[in-house]
Amino acid sequence: MVFSSAVFLFYFLPGFLLLYYVLPWKNTVLLVGSLLFYAWGEPRFVPLLLLSAFLNYSVGYLIARAGPQRKSLLAVGVALNLAMLAYYKYLGFFAGILQALHLRDGALPAIVLPLGISFFTFQGISYLIDVYRRDIAAQGSFLRFAMYKAMFPQLIAGPIVRYAQIADEVDHRTLDNARIWKGFRQFVLGLAQKILIANYVGLAADRIFAVDPVELNAITAWMGIACYSIQILFDFAGYSNMAIGIGHMLGFTYPPNFNRPYAALSITDFWRRWHISLSTWFRDYLYIPLGGNRLSALRTYFNLALVFLLCGLWHGAAWTFVIWGAWHGALLVLERLGGATVLARLPASVAQAWTMLCVMIGWVFFRAPDVPYALRYLGSMFGGHDGQALLHTWRLDLPNTSQVALVAGIVLACWRWRASAPPQTGGVGARMPALLAQGGHLASTAALALLCIGSLAAGTYNPFIYFRF
Repeated sequence: MVFSSAVFLFYFLPGFLLLYYVLPWKNTVLLVGSLLFYAWGEPRFVPLLLLSAFLNYSVGYLIARAGPQRKSLLAVGVALNLAMLAYYKYLGFFAGILQALHLRDGALPAIVLPLGISFFTFQGISYLIDVYRRDIAAQGSFLRFAMYKAMFPQLIAGPIVRYAQIADEVDHRTLDNARIWKGFRQFVLGLAQKILIANYVGLAADRIFAVDPVELNAITAWMGIACYSIQILFDFAGYSNMAIGIGHMLGFTYPPNFNRPYAALSITDFWRRWHISLSTWFRDYLYIPLGGNRLSALRTYFNLALVFLLCGLWHGAAWTFVIWGAWHGALLVLERLGGATVLARLPASVAQAWTMLCVMIGWVFFRAPDVPYALRYLGSMFGGHDGQALLHTWRLDLPNTSQVALVAGIVLACWRWRASAPPQTGGVGARMPALLAQGGHLASTAALALLCIGSLAAGTYNPFIYFRF
């Protein structure tokens, strides 16, 4: 059940919110509603989700009350979380490697990947580490902890909400009309990003990537990766905004997950803006414990490379994701070696263009079904197949709606807006701009909601690509 589906928008969400606001047992309503939400797509994995909640609740409870055994308990808890993730997500990948090396025989295990396992596993690990560090107190109620683990706005695709970020709201939260309206506005904004931009450019990207790259000329190949670059940003950022908006409507403050990453002037800056909850997770629970940049320069480069190699694997058990992670790790190392200084001296537009070029090359591997396809696609982008690419041009795959969505997405994502002066406050004259702003928010939210409903009613292409991860 994706947030942009008619089932969610017109049946699940209104019914759930009605019960949530009317009934006094809000944590219970949220837990039951979240389990129903998860069961809609993966009923067989509901016990796994509850097992993960019980595992982390129990180990966290023991760590908080243990003496010298605290470190051992933490190691056991983290190992069990990683074992669960490794079995479902990586067993087939590593079995394939062993088979390719002729170190094992037989059919590869057929294992279905549970929805959201990468997110709720990392969520559990962060909870155990934070309890071990005494940054937070262990939750004493299993019902409340299970509600935190299962809460549906962020269950499937993040942002990765750490317990420390909402600990107070798990036990006590308040709701008022202003916060509910704020959440609804952010939800509609995310819905518009998903339906009005990501879906339309995603259809074009899928059409182009369905063609053998040797049949693509350079312009078509660039159009394809441009569409995918806009799709993945507005698809995931839109989902994150919807999740954060629903969180506000429930009384929770989820962390921001995107901050206009395509306006970045370096890869380092890009990772401060892209999937913020994941990049900060790797920073706080892997990069810094490894020594971060506090040790030798060589060790810093190793830490960066390792973290982004694992970041690539986190996204998927395939060599394309490994290469994508290694590519970003190598770019970050190059910036540490002096590339950041060079970029800082360039005009902002040039630095931004270079950063986007690097990001788009990485997205080729992220989107491609395998490494040979990615290499052929890169060859088409840089003119390697133009002699053969006479049959397929981008105009076959980009209808007018996709072209409009692509242009709008590029402008919204890449334009470096200048900060405006803060409005004057105080006095009667200040009330009129505030009233006009409120009216503008109401009108724009209503217009976006109607456009989204109209697009859904027309049966537009409506995938959600981050379910793959």
